[in-house]
Amino acid sequence: MSRPAIVFDLDGTLVDSLPDIVASFRHAFGELGITPPSAAQVRSEVGLPLETMYERFAPREAVSALAAAYRRHYPEHFADQSRPYPGVPELLAELRERGYAIAVATTKRSDMATRFVHAMGLAQAIDHVQGTDGFPHKPAPDVVLRALQAVAGDGRWMVGDTTHDVGAGKAAGLRTFAVTWGTHDAERLRAAGADVVADDLAGLLGELEPSAGRRRGSIRR
Repeated sequence: MSRPAIVFDLDGTLVDSLPDIVASFRHAFGELGITPPSAAQVRSEVGLPLETMYERFAPREAVSALAAAYRRHYPEHFADQSRPYPGVPELLAELRERGYAIAVATTKRSDMATRFVHAMGLAQAIDHVQGTDGFPHKPAPDVVLRALQAVAGDGRWMVGDTTHDVGAGKAAGLRTFAVTWGTHDAERLRAAGADVVADDLAGLLGELEPSAGRRRGSIRR
């Protein structure tokens, strides 16, 4: 029998990683001598593929070089400021105790995402890390479906911080739980059709089906 499964986005959902992403994104412009966009402008685009983000702010002919510069810089600096959000390790431990399979579905490449999860100390709490490797990105459901296949899970929820996460979860047939502490605000997430919009992940346990878990608990904050 397959286990009930919950799929999480990574950046802006489990880990407060946006400062390091934004810093590396803007650093690439400096390497090429191009004026970078503001941090606020970059933050609003996080969740899209890297090249797509650069296309928003740079000439097409510079996009490949900018993406390459980012990929050189970010792996050396992805843990400068990034940390799991408060309560995340406890939440994942509680879900594991209740018998849920836990997967990550991220726009990061799988190798980079796996390194990052290990650096954040979350690897032992996650059954599978699925990056977007050469197939359609969110809001297409591909990365979510591949994550569920990898854990042989009966998907219940997609948890994320962007409209792309909400769209991917809905397209995969999952209920969607959206947090506002990442990239997109509550208004945008509700407009995208999220089933639940919350300021953090603490309420996720209360949304789970009573029959799916072993016991009810609370996240220690």
